[in-house]
Amino acid sequence: MSNAINFTDLQLNDETVVQINRVSKATTGGRRMRFNCIVVVGDGNGHVGIGFGKANEVASAVNKAKEAAKKSIFKAPIIKGTIPHRIDIKYGSVKLMLKPASDGTGIIAGGSVRAVLEQVGVKNILTKNTGSTNAINVVKAVEKGLRSLRDPLLVSKQRGIHMDELFN
Repeated sequence: MSNAINFTDLQLNDETVVQINRVSKATTGGRRMRFNCIVVVGDGNGHVGIGFGKANEVASAVNKAKEAAKKSIFKAPIIKGTIPHRIDIKYGSVKLMLKPASDGTGIIAGGSVRAVLEQVGVKNILTKNTGSTNAINVVKAVEKGLRSLRDPLLVSKQRGIHMDELFN
């Protein structure tokens, strides 16, 4: 049995466009403009996908990114509206800290980090980015962090202890 997620069972929220970037290439006839885009899709219940698309028009780039995001959906462990433990992520020159927060805190995060966390369904979290703020790399850093989170139930079974002992 594989860990692949069945897309037909997921009720995805509307996608969030994190960034649209215009790039130009100098040719003999002038500049040629193209667009790249990063999109996040999620169901608000722990499933999230991140996609990157490039095209000659903005709408085409967004559609390509949305399709790529749907193909890259993964499950992140969410417990009581927050992540199970603190995590420090280093991705390229991005240094990012994600820290669980108590009820009522909200999402304390910058734009691109906030977009991913809202789509995954996190309600309370503290974040801090002390490195690069390049939106594409920040989103990839958040993805790396969410993928590396460990589910407390799985950890307690591996250690052979009760889940209550895990948090003491």
